[in-house]
Amino acid sequence: MAKKQQVMPVPPAWGIRGSFQSLVALLIATLVVAAIYLRQSNERLFQYWTTQKDPAGLSTSTCKLFTGKWVYDNESYPLYKEKECAFMSDQLACEKFGRMDLNYQFWRWQPHHCDLPRFNATALLEKLRNKRLVYVGDSLNRNQWISMVCLVDSVIAPAFRSMHNNGSINIFKATEYNATIEFYWSPLMVESNSDDPVNHRVQDRIVRVQAIEKHARHWTNADFLIFNTYLWWRRRQMKVLWGSFENPESGIYKAVKLPRVYEMALQTWAQWLEVHVNRNKTKLFFMSMSPTHQKAAKWGGIGGKNCYSETELVTEEGYVGDGASPRMMRVVDKVLDELKTRGLNVQMINITQLSDYRKEAHPSIYRKHWETITEEQLANPKNYSDCIHWCLPGVPDVWNELLYAYILQL
Repeated sequence: MAKKQQVMPVPPAWGIRGSFQSLVALLIATLVVAAIYLRQSNERLFQYWTTQKDPAGLSTSTCKLFTGKWVYDNESYPLYKEKECAFMSDQLACEKFGRMDLNYQFWRWQPHHCDLPRFNATALLEKLRNKRLVYVGDSLNRNQWISMVCLVDSVIAPAFRSMHNNGSINIFKATEYNATIEFYWSPLMVESNSDDPVNHRVQDRIVRVQAIEKHARHWTNADFLIFNTYLWWRRRQMKVLWGSFENPESGIYKAVKLPRVYEMALQTWAQWLEVHVNRNKTKLFFMSMSPTHQKAAKWGGIGGKNCYSETELVTEEGYVGDGASPRMMRVVDKVLDELKTRGLNVQMINITQLSDYRKEAHPSIYRKHWETITEEQLANPKNYSDCIHWCLPGVPDVWNELLYAYILQL
């Protein structure tokens, strides 16, 4: 007797549809959870970037200098004219190199529930009479230094000002006030193979995390020290040398991951400050990281472009980009907190959040190019856009207004 052929049951159509609908529902739920997590993460970062330990007392429960909004103000700003600053850098002179939209010059930072004091160059120079104000760090600190020189330049007659460059140190002097505003090139703070102020584009970076004297001797006895270091640390690890660059073969090398190697360098810096700084004389400041704008997709740009062709700032309060590293900034917080327990205050000036809104304020292609631009690059300008530094007049002027607010009350 022949066996009956077994027929497999066919699942009802609603079952297939139900499974598909369940999968879609799961996907939607996952996206919603991810969006909520991202929003909460951004909110936490926003709170972090705008929370400030302020031993000087300028920020209060109602007035927080680093939380606010940018206000368009073409009557009070810019604070100086690009063409009129005798010491403007061609890397930052965006108008000179063809930028047509100049709206980036007309924005004022408005903290919530208070105002920044209006910058007064004469008042600052009086505070600096017979004193040294020294910026120490990388090209972003040089960006801020040039801004400060331009801010005071307009009130000093040419016969009573001078500029002197000697290797890593650049000195602007206001002779009538016997005051200097200086910049010292030290991109990694400690000694490194990137210390040459001209020939320093080194990909394989090496640091001596326990050696700072080569640089620090130039800061001794300054009255105001403004530090920054971040940009040059943006890599997964850094090669550390225990030994000397004069006799590199006899040294010991070890690759150390971020942020640990960053912390090691900052601890050396902090130890130098603790021992050498005259607490009755020198006022210390640390500029938080300046954000970059190299991924336009973060703010809704098309095709993954960068800051090239951007003409509008971000207006969404609480916007957080990805051009700065919270974990590295926490290292700075930790080192500064440890210094405070040892009786040395370093005032953090938190420029990160307020600068993050200003995606349109970078030089992009409007600057002097030190290398010949190829036809291929010209056909695709975004590939050689500078989305790291800032046009002047512009964002660094506000950094200096914040610094001025602290110096003014000393």
